[in-house]
Amino acid sequence: MNPYHTVEKLVLSLKEEFEKFYDQKNKSAGTRVRKGMQELKNLAQEIRTEVQNIKNQQEKKTTP
Repeated sequence: MNPYHTVEKLVLSLKEEFEKFYDQKNKSAGTRVRKGMQELKNLAQEIRTEVQNIKNQQEKKTTP
């Protein structure tokens, strides 16, 4: 799956929990939001590493 779609899917899956926490003051939803945000942070780091590796591979191919 395209990394963008993975991030989008994760963010959309948290929408309901954000609403429960911020609008209804549901503390359990806040815990789920924090967990989801940690997953998002980890996913972002994986994507950053992947992008950097791809850039480095492309530079090696173009460098004589």
